[in-house]
Amino acid sequence: MSATTTAGPSGGAGLPGAPDLRRRTRPAEAVIKVVLRTSALLSIAITVGIVLALIGPVIDFFGEVTFGEFFSTEGRFAVIPLVTATFMVTVIALLVAVPLGLGAAMYLSEYASRRARKFLKPTVELLAGVPSVVYGFFALTFVTPNLLQDILNLDVGFTNALAAGLVLGVMIIPTIASLAEDAMSAVPQAMRQGSFAMGANRMQTTLRVVFPAALSGIAAAIVLGLSRAVGETMIVALAAGAVKNMSLDPRDGMQTMTGFIAQTAGGENPVGSTAYNTLFAVGLLLFVLTLIINVISIALVRRFRQAY
Repeated sequence: MSATTTAGPSGGAGLPGAPDLRRRTRPAEAVIKVVLRTSALLSIAITVGIVLALIGPVIDFFGEVTFGEFFSTEGRFAVIPLVTATFMVTVIALLVAVPLGLGAAMYLSEYASRRARKFLKPTVELLAGVPSVVYGFFALTFVTPNLLQDILNLDVGFTNALAAGLVLGVMIIPTIASLAEDAMSAVPQAMRQGSFAMGANRMQTTLRVVFPAALSGIAAAIVLGLSRAVGETMIVALAAGAVKNMSLDPRDGMQTMTGFIAQTAGGENPVGSTAYNTLFAVGLLLFVLTLIINVISIALVRRFRQAY
C-alpha cells in the first residue's frame, strides 16, 4: 500500500483541503521590506549628499591653495598639526576608555548579579546622554585646575590636550562598555560551563574563553568608540585649545580637526572665502579618516567573527 499526498486548493503539498501557505503574501511583511529597503537607500543617499556638499568648496579651495600648503606642518592652511592633535587627544581618550570600558563590560557580563546588572548598565549608559558641552566645561573648570594642576601638580596650560583626552575618554566609556557587554553576554553559556568543568575559575574563563569568543564584538566596540572620539567637537573645542601646535607634549594646548571646524564656522570668515572653504577641506579629510576607521572595523569584525 503506497502513501499518497494530496494537494490543497492552491496546488501545494499537504493535508487534503489544506491551503498552500508558502506563497501567501502578507501585507505587513511587504510594508516592512519596503521600509527597510528605503532606510538602507536613504543612508546611502545621505552619505553621497554629504560628499557632494563637500566637494564643491574643496575644489574651490584647492584652486587657490596647493596640496603642499595644505598637507604641511606650518602655515595658515596647514592641516598636519590638526591631524597630530586629533591623534594625540584620541590616544589619551582610548587609554582611559578601553581598560575601564572593558572592565565594566566584564563585570556586568560575568560577575554582576541579574539585579545589579539591571541597575548598573542603564546607569553606565546614562553617561552617553550627557551633552558633550557639559563634558567640555567639566574639563575646563575642574579637571585642569583641580586634578592636573593642584592634585597632580602638572605644569599645564589653561587649555591642554591631556584634560581634553581624559574627559573624552570618560565620555566614550559607555559606548565601549555597553557594546562589549552585549558581545560577551551573547557567548553561549555552554562554553562557560565547559571551562568550569575543566577546572578553570571565573577569571580564567572570562579572559581565556569568553573574551576571545566575543573578540569581534569587542573590536567593533573599541573602533566605534574611536570613531566617536575622532569626531567629537565641543570637548576639544573648549578644553584642548584653539592654536595649531605640532607639539607631542599632551600638557600643551593644541587644536584638533573638529575644533578647527567649529572655530572656522563661527562666522568670522566670509562665506565663499578661502579661509571659509578650509573647513570643507578639513571636513572632507576627517570624513575620509573616519571612513578608513570604519573599513578597518568591518575587516576586524569579519576576521574574528565566530558563529554559534
